[in-house]
Amino acid sequence: MIAATVVLVCGDVDVASWPLVCCCAPDLGTVEQLARLQLAARRLGCAVRVRDARPELCDLLDLCGLGEVLGAGRQVGGQPEGGEQPGVEEVVVPDDPVV
Repeated sequence: MIAATVVLVCGDVDVASWPLVCCCAPDLGTVEQLARLQLAARRLGCAVRVRDARPELCDLLDLCGLGEVLGAGRQVGGQPEGGEQPGVEEVVVPDDPVV
């Protein structure tokens, strides 16, 4: 199963790309491989980007804090999440009862 497309980028130029193939659902081993690729690419002055990633991989990369680093974070399109109103800050009161 192709989980995403991995792209090696130097500056604004896509130098190479290849499919990220997983035999089953993406796991922490997949995340480790991508993190190591990113580290090696950075040492050469380039970067690794993940494109067209499956939702499971996006979730896992976000959970590990690598979604934005690898460019795999989901775009919300500027919409507030969870039905929140834009520009409204929530205030948490420590003694406020849970309803």
